[in-house]
Order: sequence, then C-alpha cells, then structure tokens
Amino acid sequence: MTDAGAVIEVRGLVKTYRDAARPEPVLNGVDVVVAASELLAVVGRSGSGKTTLLSVVGGLDRDYQGEVRVLGQDLHALSDRALSALRNRSLGFVFQFHHLLPHLTCLENVLVPWHFGNRLSAREANDRAAWALERVGLPDVGSRRPGQLSGGEQQRVAIARALLFQPPLLLSDEPTGSLDRRAGERVLELFEELNARDGMTVVIISHEGWIAKRARRVVRVEDGRLVESDAQSVEEVG
Repeated sequence: MTDAGAVIEVRGLVKTYRDAARPEPVLNGVDVVVAASELLAVVGRSGSGKTTLLSVVGGLDRDYQGEVRVLGQDLHALSDRALSALRNRSLGFVFQFHHLLPHLTCLENVLVPWHFGNRLSAREANDRAAWALERVGLPDVGSRRPGQLSGGEQQRVAIARALLFQPPLLLSDEPTGSLDRRAGERVLELFEELNARDGMTVVIISHEGWIAKRARRVVRVEDGRLVESDAQSVEEVG
C-alpha cells in the first residue's frame, strides 16, 4: 500500500552487511513515511545505521530487503539508468565533507551534476548555477575556487550544487559535522528556509542534539529500527 502524500515510504527494510564475520542486520524491519515538505532529523549513535538508511533512501545502496519508494518510485524496480536519473534530477545530496573539486571554480562545481545528463542548455545551466549560488547567499563567489572560501562557505557551495535542478527532496548526512557552531547554524538556517519557503522536503542525519531540536520531526535509530522521538529531549548522541 502506498501513501499518496509521501515523498519517502520505507516498509520492512532490512539491510545486512554480508562481508562481516557474523552478518547481522544493521537495519532490521525499518518502517517510516516522510510527507512532502517535512523537515526530519534522524538521530542515533555512531554505527546505528543512520547513514546506511540515507544511502538506501538515496538510491546509493541497492542491496537490501523490503520496500523503498521515493517520489512514488519503487527503487528496486528501477533500472540502473532510471535510478541514476532519479538521483540526478530529483534528489539533492549534502554530506559532512563538501567534496568540491579544488581545480574548478565554485560555479563549475555547482554545474557538475549537469554534466551527468540533463536537457538544459549550457546557458540555462549556467543561469541555474548562478541562481543556486545566490540562493545560498554567495552570489559573488562563482569565479573563485573552493580553497579561497571558508569551510562554511564551501559547504554552502555544496548545497548550491545540490539545488541545481531544484529537487523536491534534500538528503543530508552530518552537514555541520566539520563546521564550527556558527557556520553550522548558518547551514541549518538555510535548510530551514528551503523547507519553509520552497516547500522542499529535508532529511538530516545528525548526532548533534541542537540540530534535532530545531527539526519539525525527529526519529531515532535504535536496535535496527526507527522510533519517534521528542525533539526537545534529544541530546548529543555521539
């Protein structure tokens, strides 16, 4: 059964790392539905399976059991090509480390997803990249290289890259983990604005309690499953 208003539907998800000495599921019967325009924080201790869950939902890991639907698409039913197209055009990814290419300008870094298949013309893509940099508050850095920016600015360029095709879903794994608190606050404020103003569905994986307390909804990974959590009671979970 599918939920017509859901952006993410996960039912009975089991994920086991088969190369372990004694294979045990890191996710064992996960069920979660994320509605459009939600700002969701997923918390849990290191090794609990938070990043694994994000990898499955983002179509980066296909070795799982259960049903995972993203934007109405059953990920197991998609061909490799169709899954790549879904990731490129409809999902935005932001990670702890920005993964910007140092030899490219910031504008060129934002344009990287365009080179992997999109029907935009070069002019349209450049205009969209300039818009994305302006959207994250960095309209004047297009010609600069990542090494000329602060860590927080580099992370915002990475967010601009994720916004290039204006995806309805943004998936972020420890986005403030390599930043100081002030820079992290600015990144989180940007996510909140994208959620509130643009209606973007945002899922943030984090062990930082202050981030979870600002999310609209919090779920915790415990013993391979997800449980709803009170945002105000979440502390640093390591």
